Amino acid sequence: MTTIKDIMDYFETFAPLEAQMVFDNSGLLVGDKKFGVSRVLLALDITNEVINEAENLGCELIISHHPVIFNPIKHLSVGSPVYQLASKGISALCMHTNLDLGVGFGVNIALANAVGVKNPKPAEVGECLFVGELEEEITIDTFAENVMLALECDGLRYTNNKQTVRKIAVSSGAGGSNVADAAAVGADVLVTGEIRHHEINLANDLGINIIDAGHFKSEDVVINPLINKLSCKFPEISFTKSKAYSDKIRFIKD
Repeated sequence: MTTIKDIMDYFETFAPLEAQMVFDNSGLLVGDKKFGVSRVLLALDITNEVINEAENLGCELIISHHPVIFNPIKHLSVGSPVYQLASKGISALCMHTNLDLGVGFGVNIALANAVGVKNPKPAEVGECLFVGELEEEITIDTFAENVMLALECDGLRYTNNKQTVRKIAVSSGAGGSNVADAAAVGADVLVTGEIRHHEINLANDLGINIIDAGHFKSEDVVINPLINKLSCKFPEISFTKSKAYSDKIRFIKD
Protein backbone atom coordinates (compact mmCIF):
# COMPACT_ATOMS: atom_id res chain seq x y z
CA MET A 1 0.00 0.00 0.00
CA THR A 2 1.11 3.56 -0.70
CA THR A 3 2.29 5.31 2.46
CA ILE A 4 2.30 8.90 3.65
CA LYS A 5 6.06 8.85 3.13
CA ASP A 6 5.54 8.09 -0.55
CA ILE A 7 3.33 11.16 -0.87
CA MET A 8 5.79 13.30 1.10
CA ASP A 9 8.66 12.12 -1.08
CA TYR A 10 6.71 13.24 -4.15
CA PHE A 11 6.09 16.67 -2.63
CA GLU A 12 9.86 16.97 -2.23
CA THR A 13 10.16 17.06 -6.04
CA PHE A 14 8.16 20.29 -6.37
CA ALA A 15 7.60 21.75 -2.86
CA PRO A 16 10.49 20.56 -0.64
CA LEU A 17 10.01 21.07 3.08
CA GLU A 18 13.40 22.73 3.41
CA ALA A 19 12.06 25.59 1.27
CA GLN A 20 9.52 26.64 3.91
CA MET A 21 10.05 30.00 5.60
CA VAL A 22 11.64 30.11 9.04
CA PHE A 23 8.40 30.97 10.85
CA ASP A 24 6.47 28.12 9.24
CA ASN A 25 5.46 24.66 10.46
CA SER A 26 4.92 22.61 7.32
CA GLY A 27 5.11 18.84 7.15
CA LEU A 28 3.43 15.82 8.70
CA LEU A 29 1.89 17.35 11.84
CA VAL A 30 -0.33 14.45 12.91
CA GLY A 31 0.31 10.78 12.19
CA ASP A 32 3.23 8.65 11.04
CA LYS A 33 5.01 8.43 7.68
CA LYS A 34 4.65 4.65 7.71
CA PHE A 35 0.83 4.78 7.68
CA GLY A 36 -0.78 3.46 4.51
CA VAL A 37 -3.36 5.55 2.67
CA SER A 38 -6.07 4.80 0.13
CA ARG A 39 -8.28 7.89 0.50
CA VAL A 40 -7.11 11.49 0.95
CA LEU A 41 -9.10 14.69 1.50
CA LEU A 42 -7.61 18.05 0.48
CA ALA A 43 -8.61 21.40 1.97
CA LEU A 44 -7.08 24.83 2.47
CA ASP A 45 -7.56 24.50 6.24
CA ILE A 46 -8.27 21.67 8.65
CA THR A 47 -11.38 22.42 10.70
CA ASN A 48 -13.61 20.07 12.65
CA GLU A 49 -16.06 20.12 9.73
CA VAL A 50 -13.27 18.98 7.41
CA ILE A 51 -12.24 16.24 9.85
CA ASN A 52 -15.81 14.94 10.07
CA GLU A 53 -16.00 14.98 6.27
CA ALA A 54 -12.76 12.99 6.05
CA GLU A 55 -14.07 10.47 8.58
CA ASN A 56 -17.34 10.05 6.66
CA LEU A 57 -15.40 9.49 3.42
CA GLY A 58 -13.09 6.96 5.04
CA CYS A 59 -9.98 9.09 4.49
CA GLU A 60 -6.83 8.21 6.40
CA LEU A 61 -5.11 11.51 5.54
CA ILE A 62 -5.95 15.19 5.11
CA ILE A 63 -3.60 17.35 3.06
CA SER A 64 -4.01 21.05 3.79
CA HIS A 65 -2.23 24.27 2.90
CA HIS A 66 -2.41 25.98 6.28
CA PRO A 67 -0.77 24.15 9.21
CA VAL A 68 -3.20 22.68 11.73
CA ILE A 69 -0.46 23.28 14.33
CA PHE A 70 1.22 26.66 13.92
CA ASN A 71 2.00 27.96 17.39
CA PRO A 72 3.26 25.77 20.27
CA ILE A 73 0.41 23.84 21.90
CA LYS A 74 0.13 24.42 25.65
CA HIS A 75 -3.30 22.87 26.11
CA LEU A 76 -5.17 20.38 23.95
CA SER A 77 -8.94 20.62 24.34
CA VAL A 78 -11.26 17.80 23.33
CA GLY A 79 -12.94 19.96 20.72
CA SER A 80 -9.73 21.10 19.00
CA PRO A 81 -8.97 19.91 15.44
CA VAL A 82 -5.65 18.39 16.55
CA TYR A 83 -7.36 16.32 19.26
CA GLN A 84 -10.08 15.26 16.83
CA LEU A 85 -7.53 14.17 14.23
CA ALA A 86 -5.63 12.05 16.73
CA SER A 87 -8.75 10.54 18.29
CA LYS A 88 -10.17 9.57 14.88
CA GLY A 89 -6.83 8.23 13.61
CA ILE A 90 -6.64 10.71 10.72
CA SER A 91 -3.22 12.07 9.74
CA ALA A 92 -2.53 15.67 8.70
CA LEU A 93 0.04 16.69 6.08
CA CYS A 94 0.30 20.47 5.85
CA MET A 95 2.21 22.13 2.99
CA HIS A 96 2.30 25.88 3.50
CA THR A 97 5.04 28.29 2.42
CA ASN A 98 6.98 25.52 0.69
CA LEU A 99 3.96 25.15 -1.61
CA ASP A 100 3.61 28.93 -1.96
CA LEU A 101 7.19 29.11 -3.22
CA GLY A 102 7.00 26.23 -5.70
CA VAL A 103 8.52 27.34 -9.00
CA GLY A 104 7.25 24.55 -11.28
CA PHE A 105 4.06 24.03 -9.31
CA GLY A 106 2.64 25.86 -6.33
CA VAL A 107 0.00 28.22 -5.01
CA ASN A 108 1.30 31.32 -6.76
CA ILE A 109 1.83 29.45 -10.01
CA ALA A 110 -1.77 28.19 -9.80
CA LEU A 111 -3.01 31.71 -9.05
CA ALA A 112 -1.06 33.19 -11.95
CA ASN A 113 -2.27 30.51 -14.35
CA ALA A 114 -5.87 30.97 -13.28
CA VAL A 115 -5.88 34.73 -13.98
CA GLY A 116 -4.17 34.42 -17.35
CA VAL A 117 -0.58 35.31 -16.47
CA LYS A 118 1.93 33.76 -18.86
CA ASN A 119 5.33 32.38 -17.77
CA PRO A 120 5.11 33.43 -14.11
CA LYS A 121 8.47 33.43 -12.35
CA PRO A 122 9.68 34.40 -8.88
CA ALA A 123 10.48 38.09 -8.63
CA GLU A 124 14.03 39.03 -7.71
CA VAL A 125 12.64 40.87 -4.70
CA GLY A 126 9.90 40.15 -2.18
CA GLU A 127 8.67 36.99 -0.47
CA CYS A 128 6.28 34.71 -2.38
CA LEU A 129 6.09 37.25 -5.20
CA PHE A 130 5.75 36.00 -8.78
CA VAL A 131 5.65 38.09 -11.96
CA GLY A 132 4.50 37.46 -15.52
CA GLU A 133 2.53 39.07 -18.32
CA LEU A 134 -0.87 38.85 -19.96
CA GLU A 135 -1.00 37.98 -23.65
CA GLU A 136 -2.05 41.55 -24.35
CA GLU A 137 -2.65 44.80 -22.53
CA ILE A 138 -6.20 45.20 -21.19
CA THR A 139 -8.01 47.64 -18.95
CA ILE A 140 -7.77 47.19 -15.20
CA ASP A 141 -11.57 47.01 -15.04
CA THR A 142 -11.60 44.09 -17.47
CA PHE A 143 -8.74 42.35 -15.70
CA ALA A 144 -10.41 42.71 -12.30
CA GLU A 145 -13.58 41.20 -13.76
CA ASN A 146 -11.54 38.34 -15.22
CA VAL A 147 -9.92 37.67 -11.84
CA MET A 148 -13.29 37.63 -10.11
CA LEU A 149 -14.65 35.10 -12.60
CA ALA A 150 -11.50 32.94 -12.64
CA LEU A 151 -11.35 32.67 -8.84
CA GLU A 152 -15.14 32.36 -8.51
CA CYS A 153 -15.31 35.35 -6.17
CA ASP A 154 -18.62 36.90 -5.18
CA GLY A 155 -16.76 40.22 -5.04
CA LEU A 156 -13.31 41.75 -4.73
CA ARG A 157 -11.56 45.09 -4.16
CA TYR A 158 -9.34 46.82 -6.70
CA THR A 159 -7.87 50.20 -7.61
CA ASN A 160 -7.38 51.86 -10.98
CA ASN A 161 -4.22 53.92 -10.65
CA LYS A 162 -3.26 52.60 -14.11
CA GLN A 163 -6.04 52.36 -16.65
CA THR A 164 -4.42 49.49 -18.55
CA VAL A 165 -2.34 46.54 -17.34
CA ARG A 166 -0.14 43.83 -18.78
CA LYS A 167 2.73 43.04 -16.36
CA ILE A 168 1.13 41.22 -13.44
CA ALA A 169 2.50 40.41 -9.98
CA VAL A 170 0.80 37.78 -7.82
CA SER A 171 1.30 37.05 -4.14
CA SER A 172 -1.36 34.75 -2.75
CA GLY A 173 -2.83 34.97 0.74
CA ALA A 174 -1.47 37.78 2.90
CA GLY A 175 0.72 39.13 0.10
CA GLY A 176 -0.15 42.81 0.36
CA SER A 177 3.17 43.50 2.06
CA ASN A 178 4.81 42.90 -1.33
CA VAL A 179 3.27 45.97 -2.96
CA ALA A 180 6.49 48.02 -2.97
CA ASP A 181 8.44 45.11 -4.44
CA ALA A 182 5.76 44.57 -7.08
CA ALA A 183 6.07 48.22 -8.06
CA ALA A 184 9.88 47.95 -8.06
CA VAL A 185 9.80 45.20 -10.71
CA GLY A 186 7.49 47.27 -12.90
CA ALA A 187 4.24 45.43 -12.33
CA ASP A 188 1.08 47.25 -13.32
CA VAL A 189 -1.01 45.43 -10.70
CA LEU A 190 -0.53 43.18 -7.67
CA VAL A 191 -3.08 40.37 -7.28
CA THR A 192 -3.23 39.20 -3.69
CA GLY A 193 -5.55 37.89 -0.99
CA GLU A 194 -5.02 40.44 1.78
CA ILE A 195 -3.77 44.00 1.79
CA ARG A 196 -3.82 46.48 4.68
CA HIS A 197 -4.89 50.11 4.55
CA HIS A 198 -1.38 51.58 4.70
CA GLU A 199 -0.29 49.20 1.94
CA ILE A 200 -3.15 50.41 -0.25
CA ASN A 201 -2.02 53.98 0.41
CA LEU A 202 1.52 53.00 -0.59
CA ALA A 203 0.24 51.37 -3.78
CA ASN A 204 -1.61 54.57 -4.62
CA ASP A 205 1.53 56.62 -3.99
CA LEU A 206 3.57 54.28 -6.20
CA GLY A 207 0.95 54.26 -8.93
CA ILE A 208 0.45 50.49 -8.95
CA ASN A 209 -2.98 48.85 -9.00
CA ILE A 210 -4.02 46.26 -6.45
CA ILE A 211 -6.60 43.48 -6.63
CA ASP A 212 -7.66 42.00 -3.28
CA ALA A 213 -9.52 38.77 -4.04
CA GLY A 214 -9.63 37.47 -0.45
CA HIS A 215 -7.21 35.09 1.27
CA PHE A 216 -9.30 31.96 0.69
CA LYS A 217 -10.03 32.59 -2.98
CA SER A 218 -6.42 33.48 -3.80
CA GLU A 219 -5.14 30.17 -2.38
CA ASP A 220 -7.97 27.67 -2.81
CA VAL A 221 -7.17 27.89 -6.51
CA VAL A 222 -4.30 25.42 -5.96
CA ILE A 223 -6.41 22.56 -4.58
CA ASN A 224 -7.87 21.15 -7.81
CA PRO A 225 -4.55 21.32 -9.73
CA LEU A 226 -2.87 19.63 -6.76
CA ILE A 227 -5.48 16.86 -6.79
CA ASN A 228 -4.85 16.32 -10.50
CA LYS A 229 -1.09 16.20 -9.93
CA LEU A 230 -1.30 13.74 -7.05
CA SER A 231 -3.88 11.59 -8.85
CA CYS A 232 -1.58 11.19 -11.84
CA LYS A 233 1.28 10.09 -9.59
CA PHE A 234 -0.82 7.86 -7.32
CA PRO A 235 -3.78 6.54 -9.37
CA GLU A 236 -4.41 3.90 -6.71
CA ILE A 237 -5.41 6.62 -4.20
CA SER A 238 -8.71 8.53 -4.17
CA PHE A 239 -8.02 12.27 -3.76
CA THR A 240 -11.05 14.46 -3.01
CA LYS A 241 -11.50 18.20 -2.50
CA SER A 242 -13.32 19.17 0.68
CA LYS A 243 -16.87 20.39 0.27
CA ALA A 244 -17.15 21.27 3.95
CA TYR A 245 -14.61 24.08 4.08
CA SER A 246 -14.96 27.69 2.98
CA ASP A 247 -14.17 30.98 4.71
CA LYS A 248 -17.93 31.67 4.84
CA ILE A 249 -17.43 35.25 3.62
CA ARG A 250 -20.49 36.79 2.00
CA PHE A 251 -20.91 40.03 0.05
CA ILE A 252 -23.88 42.39 0.09
CA LYS A 253 -24.96 42.96 -3.50
CA ASP A 254 -27.09 45.69 -5.04
